[in-house]
Amino acid sequence: FGTRIPALAARFGAVPAIIGAVVIGALINAAYTITSGPVAWAVLNFLHGVIGGVPWVVSEIWMNVVVEEKQRGRVMGIYSSMVALGMALGPMVLQLVGVYGPVPFLTGAALSLLVALPLLPSWHTAPRIRVDAASGFGTVVLLAPLAMFAAFACGLGEQVAFSFLPVYAVGAGVPADTGALWLSAFVLGNVVLQWPIGWLADHADRRAVLAGCTLASALLVLGLALIPAQWAGTIGIVALWGGLSFAIYPVGLALLGQRFRGGDIARANTAFSMIYIVGGLVGRPITGAAMDVIGDPGLGWTLACFYGAATLAALLAMRRSG
Repeated sequence: FGTRIPALAARFGAVPAIIGAVVIGALINAAYTITSGPVAWAVLNFLHGVIGGVPWVVSEIWMNVVVEEKQRGRVMGIYSSMVALGMALGPMVLQLVGVYGPVPFLTGAALSLLVALPLLPSWHTAPRIRVDAASGFGTVVLLAPLAMFAAFACGLGEQVAFSFLPVYAVGAGVPADTGALWLSAFVLGNVVLQWPIGWLADHADRRAVLAGCTLASALLVLGLALIPAQWAGTIGIVALWGGLSFAIYPVGLALLGQRFRGGDIARANTAFSMIYIVGGLVGRPITGAAMDVIGDPGLGWTLACFYGAATLAALLAMRRSG
């Protein structure tokens, strides 16, 4: 379905596509309260995943279409900070409303509708999204390989962190509540560091900024594998890793907007988001297998390999253009 999103937004408009998807998503959330069983919930999860991609992809296309080149890095950085902030607030909402019964599902539905309300004034004024019929997804991937690989590396690292970081912490001898704090620190780093790195991406070669983020991320995850987990400074390493590794995403988006114009940007943004998801799907089984074979350090060594490959790709891109 992801490949259909640009055509959907081009046909109905950015705001109608986003709000329509949000309303359908809210109805799916409500449907959890009247269904039960693994099959029904698997179907609802699948539908939620399909619909949830629409606001994500269309909003990124919208931003890349309207933002000025000199501010692209900062705008994408602010956007990424808001995404991370939403991730941080989700568990806090569940702390307030609980995790049992219909209340958390209905709360999620209500909040999603509430967030969509500010878009209504832009119903007719949002930029028109165009799709270039002459270009395909394979074409845009080949035209921007560095940005696409950045999406892959970021998706892999982020999803591995969310899936394995608390498990890694407990396995390394850290109390479970401290392991949960590690994940909070990872998200906090995301929130805090995106705008400064976005500013840097507007004032320096974005490929160099990308190389710096991926190299620093590789060194930080290696440090996580080599230092004692009980050391007080470990949580700071996790926070830096969170901020620098997630910055790969907005810097990649900025590179994408720098490379494409017109109808190509819609397909390029969609491909970028899809490759980010693929990175997450690939990274978890690889990292899990590495941790089974060599123990908890397998997390750091696996991620360092992919971050290192992204660093090399960025450096090669700089050398080739030079």
